[in-house]
Amino acid sequence: MALNSVNTNASALVALQNLSVTQTDLQATQNIISTGKKINTAKDNGAVWSIAQTMQGKVSSLDAVQDSLNRAQSTIDVAMSAGQQVSDLLTQMKAKALAASDTSLDTTSRQALNADFKSLRDQITSVINNADFNGVNMVKSAGTTVYALANDSGSSKLTVAAEDLSLGGTNVTLTAAASFNSATSASAFIAVLDTNLSSVNTALTKLGTGSNALASHLNFVQSLQNSLQTGISNLVDADMAKESATLQALQTKQQLGVQALSIANQSTSIMLSLFR
Repeated sequence: MALNSVNTNASALVALQNLSVTQTDLQATQNIISTGKKINTAKDNGAVWSIAQTMQGKVSSLDAVQDSLNRAQSTIDVAMSAGQQVSDLLTQMKAKALAASDTSLDTTSRQALNADFKSLRDQITSVINNADFNGVNMVKSAGTTVYALANDSGSSKLTVAAEDLSLGGTNVTLTAAASFNSATSASAFIAVLDTNLSSVNTALTKLGTGSNALASHLNFVQSLQNSLQTGISNLVDADMAKESATLQALQTKQQLGVQALSIANQSTSIMLSLFR
């Protein structure tokens, strides 16, 4: 090629190519700064992007696990509140039966105690029937056992068994028709109520243990999710201080490239002076 050619300006072509490269790098840096991520799509780094996407999917799935654990805990909390109330009612019923077992008590007083006894008995049924959370009742007859997700694949679950606290059930053998009309019949309820109280308290202990297990696993899931988020950040997030410095350097390089192209474009006009 001729050193001085009006058909081809080699210097301008080189300057333009360099400017285009700078523009491409500048655009990539601006994209990183605007998103805060050095890897936004698979074309940035396919392997790392794939790993990050897989981990992000796991994080999203763990949100569902947390929701499941929270629902299960809430259901158990309602069941435990009902169980505590039942325990209190049984304690009060025992006090009424004990008072009525006094042989020196007159009939009117015993009848009044029996009326209180039956009122407390009926409250147990009311408490049990209303111990629902999201349609789930763990303490009624044939109550619902709670299952909570334990991992992001759904292959593992935590189980907390239902506890029957209804009248005439496994733990509260006292029937829905229980009442007394004499000191002897009142006395017979004392031992029954003691046994029922012990059974109810044992059932509450089991529910409490299940609730603690769910709470412990929830903490683990939250910690795991935080660790995964940190790992994803290490893979795809940009060093903003570094990118800021890169941006300034590229902006300076862009300005110099424009000037270089301008100078290269002036070379052909200089040749006009040869013909004057």
